Parts: sequence; C-alpha cells; structure tokens
Amino acid sequence: MTTSSTRNPTLLDITRAMDPDGSIATVAEILTETNEMLLDIPFFEGNLPTGHRHTVRTGLPEPTWRQFYQGVQPTKGQRAQVQDNTAMMEAYAEVDKALADLNGNSAAFRLTEDYAHIEGMSQYAAQAFIYGNAQQDPTQFNGLSLRYNDLSADNSDNIIDAGGTGSDNASIWIVVWGQQTCFGIYPKGSQGGLNMQDLGEVTIENVDGNFGRMQAYRSHYRWDMGLAVPDWRYVVRIANISRGDLNSDASGDSANLPELIFEATERFPSLSLGQPIVYMDRRIRTKLRQQLSNATSNSTLTWDNVGGIRTMMIDEMPIRRNDRLAVDEARVV
Repeated sequence: MTTSSTRNPTLLDITRAMDPDGSIATVAEILTETNEMLLDIPFFEGNLPTGHRHTVRTGLPEPTWRQFYQGVQPTKGQRAQVQDNTAMMEAYAEVDKALADLNGNSAAFRLTEDYAHIEGMSQYAAQAFIYGNAQQDPTQFNGLSLRYNDLSADNSDNIIDAGGTGSDNASIWIVVWGQQTCFGIYPKGSQGGLNMQDLGEVTIENVDGNFGRMQAYRSHYRWDMGLAVPDWRYVVRIANISRGDLNSDASGDSANLPELIFEATERFPSLSLGQPIVYMDRRIRTKLRQQLSNATSNSTLTWDNVGGIRTMMIDEMPIRRNDRLAVDEARVV
C-alpha cells in the first residue's frame, strides 16, 4: 500500500511544526468545531462484554377499589429489558522514523500528532452520541437522534416540534446526565476512556506499493464507547427548527427559541436526579442570544463558572456548544 501524504505526516508537516530555533512549536488548534458535550457525559462500566443491559418499568400495578367481604386479585408491574451496545473506534498514527528524528525532536513532534488524533476521535465521538445509527452502520452505536425521531413513538412527549417543514432543520437537545437517566458506557472488564499505546519503532512492509520497507514510529488509539438511556423522560429534543426561517426577533415563521427551551424543561419529571444541560450549535446559539436580547421582558441569559469554564446559562441551565449538530436535518414526523 502506498504511503499517502493525506494519512501520514510529511516533511512539510515537520517544517510547519518547528519554530525558527528548531524546537517544536506550540500548535495553535484553529479547528472551527467545538464539542462540549464530552465534558458532561458520565461513563460507567457496562454489565456485558459488548455493552449494557438494563431493565425499565413499562407499567404500574393496578389497585382495586373493594367493598367489605370482596376479594382483591394480586397484580404486578410490567418490566422490559433493553440492551445498548458499544462500538470500537480505533486509529493508527505512523511517521517515518528518519523524518521524525530530524533535529532530535521525534518525541515532541509525535506529541503534536497524538493531540491531533485525540481531537479527531473526540469530534467523531461527539457526532456518534447524537447521530450514531447501528441499523445503518453496524460498527456504530445508537445515538440520541435515532431514539428520539418519531412523533408517534412512546417517547414522543419528549420531542417538541418547532414547526420547520423543510430539510434544513436543526435540533436543540436538553439532557439530564446520570446513572439513572442517561450515560455513556464502556464494555465490562475493559478500560474506560481513550487508550493510547506507543508501539515504538516498527518496520512497515510494502510502504511504497513495490514491496519496499520503512522504519517508522507507530501509535495506536482505541476508544470503546456506547450510550445508555435507562429513562427516556430525562432527554428532550426540540426538533424541526427551520434554519431558513429563524430570525433574531422570532417574528413570522421563525421558531421562538427561548419559549421552546422553557417548554422543554417542563417535560422532565423532576430535576432531583441531575441538572439539565442544553446543547446547540453556534448558529442556533447566536439566534438564541439575539432573540433574548430583542425580547421586551428581562433576559434569562446569564453566565456562570461550570467545571472551571465560563458558561452561558439559560433558566439556570448550562448551554453547551456542539458544532456536530450543525447539519441540515430532515423533518422529524
């Protein structure tokens, strides 16, 4: 297999990573996407080697109104078992040893490559937690969108239709993370989180497609993850927000984002199991701020320190930016 410059660092990449004095430069990450959801997701070990099986109550026992000397039949509640599977995300980083050893900066250069791979995997993970679909791609796990995508389903009470009718729709998600509500999982007996293994110096066979060999440094990355939603009542999707109709004063056919968010918070049974967190992309968040700024009443938008990060708040709920939501969604029907 030919070594491709789109997959492996080149001399130009090495040059761009160096300061004029020959040391490895501090890399300024100018990626346009921000995905803060991964800061919030709690991860727990699953009870299966490939995921997690949990039991949900689907019905309550029915009591009996009785009279004196009248019998009462025993009843029981209804339960169902749900299994959520995990998926494996892996990547290899390889760099020509001679290239990486230039000026004796191999370790520092490889560190910059490590960061890029970790960031790339984080971006894909953030997307999977929303749009993962094991039915279409068996290598993935099911994200939130697949679970909240039918206005006639049992959980449709937690899907709010914002009225968009086209194919340029956006969604706002409000999630209460917790072990009883919604959480990330990793396989039973495995190591949670991103795992990186430095495989050191290796010989790559047939590097040029002509059976040539090359000495290289190789790193391996693996992240096993999935999503479990034991109680669907603690996730709300505001769907069908038409991007084309959205404006700064919520007039005309524009969705009124503050009112939709306030409506969504009333769908939760309680907040005793955690605090709801709001997720939207940067364009929707901009319109939310404009609509609140143009509102005649006092704005409910504030700022607070959440986990050491200055965070925008609405109605005491943190607003997290997730630019993996910045896609044009089909209408949820």
